This record gives sequence, structure tokens and C-alpha cells, in this order.
Amino acid sequence: MNAMRTFIFIPPVRQVTGGLAVLCALAAHLHDTGFSVWLVLREQGWRPQGLAENVPLLAWQELNLKPHDIWLTPEGWANALLPGLSAGARCLVYCQNQAYLFSSLPAGVDWRKLPVRMLAVSQPVAWYIGQTLGLDCPVLRPGIDLTRFHPSGVKPSGALRIACMPRKNKAVLDRVREVFSARTAGHLNVEWLPIAGLDACGVAEALRSAHLFLATGFPEGLGLPPLEAMACGCLPVGFAGFGGFDYMRQAADVPGAYTPWFPLREVDWGGNGLWCADGDVLAAALALETAAHWWLTDDPRLHAALESGQRTAQAYSLDRQREAVTELWTSLGQPA
Repeated sequence: MNAMRTFIFIPPVRQVTGGLAVLCALAAHLHDTGFSVWLVLREQGWRPQGLAENVPLLAWQELNLKPHDIWLTPEGWANALLPGLSAGARCLVYCQNQAYLFSSLPAGVDWRKLPVRMLAVSQPVAWYIGQTLGLDCPVLRPGIDLTRFHPSGVKPSGALRIACMPRKNKAVLDRVREVFSARTAGHLNVEWLPIAGLDACGVAEALRSAHLFLATGFPEGLGLPPLEAMACGCLPVGFAGFGGFDYMRQAADVPGAYTPWFPLREVDWGGNGLWCADGDVLAAALALETAAHWWLTDDPRLHAALESGQRTAQAYSLDRQREAVTELWTSLGQPA
């Protein structure tokens, strides 16, 4: 067992969020590879059922940090750093959404003046932190379970199925649906598949039954639903949320296609979706219409994008995440 201890702060929650699941996966990887790790619960009412079940839990009031311990908190909970700062522990802030980087900082407090180290969930978020704070930080990407999120042999016949997640900017989603429906009324046989209230297995099953996935989440540090849709054989269309451009690449130069103005890293896959500027309703509706016609006409660009989607998903496997976590934590355990 590695002597270095890691304590991961779990904010008070009522249900599992994507960011919380990433924290639990991080803890599970650390535990499975021999690091001493605890999940620290701010409130006792929640348990990580189905997530990091082998990782020990610790109540907030029982936390007793030492100077050589690692105290990790999400970016939107600056006050949760206090136990780590008071103990002189090594404090890590894991930024999973750039939108919350400054939201919880008390007045007059500057990240650059705190003895903390930033981790970024994606290359765009790391770039954002560099631009706003002048800090370099490692990138620790999440992973998806490819034994759960994988394509089926054949998509169902009949209506073209478009999956979506109403919890992601529902008002914008509704506007895209309205514009798409107005343009395609009487021309396309479409069935909408809202995904809500399902566990991970249910989400995967729904995505496997869909042809397209309308991504409406923004801002995002690295949105996992479009990635899960790719893994399940859907063609994703819509918004990247900024951080999604860690893996999203444009599949075609269609009307409304968005080209990021910020630098993107080199990747081993090509275009894997039709991506629009966040909140651009008309562009998203036009892209969705293009994607629908690709399916209906068996367009070669569809097959190329679906293949790129599979290659993308493979790059974000749980094994890749575990390797990255192990490498980073091993480096943290080395003498300065």
C-alpha cells in the first residue's frame, strides 16, 4: 500500500452528477492501484452506491489532515479547501467546469495567492486556466465504461431516432426541436428520445437505440454524454460547451459549423460529429437535418464520422483514465 494518503471532498448532493461520478471514479482508480484514499462526505445522507464502493468513507467532522496528505476538492467549493490549508496539506483543485472556477471564491481571494495546485479535466480547461490565471496545470481526463457504452449490431428500423437530454439547457433544446420540426415537417419520419431518470445501463441502452444525439450541454469542462453517444454508435450533433473540444472534431463543413478560435491538441481521430457554437439554435437545427439525411442516404461521411467516434471513445476508456491517474499520483508522491 502506498504511504501517501489522499482525501477527496464530496460536496452535499441529492443525486449523482457527472462531476461527482468522475470524483468517485478517480477514488476507485487510486484504491485499485494501491493508493490510500478516502471519500470525505460533507453530509452523511448520501452514499456512492454503485460508485467507488470499495473506497472507504469518512465523515467531514472526522477529517484529520496531515501536512503530507493530499486534499482534493472540486473547483466550485473554495471554502472546502479550509481543512487542507489549515493543516498545511497538499491541496489540489480539480476543475471540471471552467464556468465555476471563480464562482465560489470569497471576495478579495485570488487563486494565485493560495497554496493550491490546479488539475484540469480537459485541454481547453487547462488553456482557460492558463489564460485567466497564468497557471500551468496537468490534465486529468475522465473515462467511460466501454463494456457498458458500446454500439449494437444494427440500429432499429422505422423512424429516425434522435436522443437528447432535457436536463441540459432544456429551453435551448426545445427551440432546436421547434426549428428542426418546422423545417422537416412532412419530410422526415423522426422519433425523439428524451433520456432522463435512467441509470448508466439505461442511458447506454437508450443511446444504442438512437441514430443521432443532440448535445445541448454548455458550458462544459468535458461533457461525457456526447462521448457516450459516440461509443454507442450515435452521430452526435450540437454544442461542445467549450471543454468538449478536447475530443470533438468537425466532421463536415456544413452551414453553421463552428471552428474554435482557441488552440486544439492533436488527436488520432478525424471528424466525429457536427458541432455548432454554443446556443446557436438555427445552426444546431440545420446540422441535425444534415445528419438525418446522412443516415437516410447512407452517406459515406456518416460512416467516417461513426468510425472516428469509435476511435474517440477508445481514447477515453476507464483503462486510459486509470493509467493517467496512476501516473499523476505517482509523480505527486515523488520528492519535490
